[in-house]
Amino acid sequence: MPSAVDKIIKKLEESGYEAYAVGGCVRDSVMDKEPSDWDICTSSLPEETLECLGAENIIKNGLKHGTVTVRIEEENYEITTFRTDGEYLDNRHPESVTFVRSLKEDLARRDFTMNALAYSKNRGLQDYFDGLTDIQKGIIRCVGSPDRRFGEDALRILRALRFASVLGFEIEKKTAKSIHKNAYLLKNISVERIMSEFVRILCGKNVEKVLLEYADVVGEILPEVRKMTGFEQHNPHHVYDVWTHTVKVIAAVKPTKTLRLAALFHDMGKPSAFKMDEKGVGHFKGHPEISEKIAERELKRLKSDNKTLKDVCKLVKYHDVRPYVNKSVRRYIANVGMDMFEDMLDLKRADTKAQNPVYLEETLKYIDFLEEMYRTEKEKNNDFTLKTLKINGEDLKKMGFSDGRAIGYCLNSLLLQVIDGEMENNREILLEYAESMNDKGINF
Repeated sequence: MPSAVDKIIKKLEESGYEAYAVGGCVRDSVMDKEPSDWDICTSSLPEETLECLGAENIIKNGLKHGTVTVRIEEENYEITTFRTDGEYLDNRHPESVTFVRSLKEDLARRDFTMNALAYSKNRGLQDYFDGLTDIQKGIIRCVGSPDRRFGEDALRILRALRFASVLGFEIEKKTAKSIHKNAYLLKNISVERIMSEFVRILCGKNVEKVLLEYADVVGEILPEVRKMTGFEQHNPHHVYDVWTHTVKVIAAVKPTKTLRLAALFHDMGKPSAFKMDEKGVGHFKGHPEISEKIAERELKRLKSDNKTLKDVCKLVKYHDVRPYVNKSVRRYIANVGMDMFEDMLDLKRADTKAQNPVYLEETLKYIDFLEEMYRTEKEKNNDFTLKTLKINGEDLKKMGFSDGRAIGYCLNSLLLQVIDGEMENNREILLEYAESMNDKGINF
């Protein structure tokens, strides 16, 4: 334990109280992981905790719920009195808390056995619910009744899935059954909390297994997933239904927030775009555009930050584009952006590997060609954006352009010619061409 945690526990013990490090920090320590923070529980009441620790560096905001926060060496440590919880009418917060002197009563209200562990140097590891055994076996099990635990706090459903995805643990049968049964309770949880947990699920090493087993839970977060589950593609390029294909793509891309979300949404529009031809072959014309609209709508609803929303939508929109001519490839790189093209290549490779393996070699060769073109342009510092043009709007205003739309049209026209290799990104050449456009006049 950090020396500050040991010091706090010793002070409380010297005053005749029990005190322990508790919860996730103990779980992580048992698993040889570095805890992100350390929580302490104690038999002392909040006012008794304050008396033991003194008033210095104390934050009293959580006193109502029995929590005293002490700041030591720029780190905050929460010290909470043993307690039991009242009714959870909103499936998230207890209506009341009752302070108790029993550690076992306090641990009995916690979510999973692996989090119901407490430790102090004097008393050792306190494990009333076989949490250590479950950690050793890689099992996620609710403390007591799963229905009661999830009814108290529905966010625990996503926490269970997150632990399964990140740690690679199995969810115990009764707990799993209760998750499926109570998934509808997620409607009572704020979208911000859902988004935070869901992204962590997506970025876990065991995400494929979790998403396939708990598609119904994901459907409570994103209703479009219900349409994808079991939706057969009837296309020789695909061997999986839309949801299974999507999950395999998620698992294959790098575990970054943007890429995993882009993989999640990239084919979400397929059920809406589906058409079957006279030969019984399925087609999905326009699905990237539909998927992009779904991604934008759902990410806004889930209160995503603007950069993530913008980047995910761009990857989804352009994921299925396949230019072959050099000019078209450069335009494709420009549309995606040099800064995001490696993510696009990663998404394309993952998308290909989750399709029919018969076409794998041929398609991967094509993606290698795209990467080679991208590397070449990157070495030339061809960023292909308006910012990299050697002239700007101010230059055009001095030239006599007064209409903002005309300025935008002229700059974009120049950029396209630079991208296509028809004009050098040279200031004098660009100014000369802009002058000729000004002389001709651009009317809107």
